[in-house]
Amino acid sequence: MTLAVPHSLPQRIFLLAYNPDKGKVGLGTNLGAMLRAAALADLYQGGHLTDERGRATIDARHPCHDPVLDALLEEIAGSKPHTWQSWIGHRQHAAVRAVRQQLNDGGWVHLQPHKILGLFPTTKVTIRDPRVRKELLDRVNTALRKPIGSIDPADAALVAIVAAGDLKLVLDRKTKRAHKQRTQELTKLSGPIAPALHKSIQAAAIGEV
Repeated sequence: MTLAVPHSLPQRIFLLAYNPDKGKVGLGTNLGAMLRAAALADLYQGGHLTDERGRATIDARHPCHDPVLDALLEEIAGSKPHTWQSWIGHRQHAAVRAVRQQLNDGGWVHLQPHKILGLFPTTKVTIRDPRVRKELLDRVNTALRKPIGSIDPADAALVAIVAAGDLKLVLDRKTKRAHKQRTQELTKLSGPIAPALHKSIQAAAIGEV
């Protein structure tokens, strides 16, 4: 029996970025950028957004019934058109907080206020059922091996975002290299967001706005 996993890509990405050995999401991950990209990918695959000359454009305005996705759609609707890369670069910390709270509300994780050295407030995250993360890892591995025509678009986007975000916890260097062609195929299948994520991370690394 397939284990139930969160429906949205941002929630799935958050759980994959969580390191069960350390009991937290590592500081070296591009979590905020990946969550913004995942939300854009959900909106793109759901028919809410379309690509118009490299810019995210609202295609059909109807509720997503997901507070994180609805908030992003509202953000895009209230602004002039921007590139996918630009939207990925916005409000990353807010995305982390919102998706984390969403996972807590859905019963996927437990959040506990915590102070580092007794001084600095933070939030400890615990996955309630480790099998959920394992199921997501299995989906990534399946997408790397099954015939390309049988891959769920959401799983294609999951792999593409993990690869573009360089989430080594899920795709280490050796695995990424071994499946380079398949990753490229899944990226092409999932639309314009993963390449934009890669550019956004590169730009942030060299201090570009």
